[in-house]
Amino acid sequence: MDQVVETLPAMPGQRLARGVCRALRALDFVVVEELVPAPDLRVDVMALGPRGEIWIVECKSGRADYVADRKWHGYLEWCDRFFWAVDADFLAELLPEGTGLIIADAYDAEILAMGPETALPPARRKVMVQKFARHAALRLQALRDPTAVFL
Repeated sequence: MDQVVETLPAMPGQRLARGVCRALRALDFVVVEELVPAPDLRVDVMALGPRGEIWIVECKSGRADYVADRKWHGYLEWCDRFFWAVDADFLAELLPEGTGLIIADAYDAEILAMGPETALPPARRKVMVQKFARHAALRLQALRDPTAVFL
């Protein structure tokens, strides 16, 4: 039988994203990482729920990473709920009120606070579901055929 060798992502934020993705999958969400909802924005994790809900999770590896993030407000208009994902040592009091909180490591995550729900307008939801689907399909195609040229 083939043995699976586990490798962890190199960067701390990527390790958090891995744990977040695992936890969200256990909640029946499907996820993609590093999705661009609009020019100059790139979210760490976008999740699509079983009822079509869209969540964005920003993974912060430490205080400096959080303080340097000047774009997170721009993510709010592209999701139904917004969360921060941090490790257990992160001082959660630094995070703004009215956002969700996930504590994560490379293996799992737990939602400690749900962000408020702000339903996307139907036209924006359609755009985001299409972006999600295209992003996921391109990732799968690149995985199956890494030498192909994608325009």
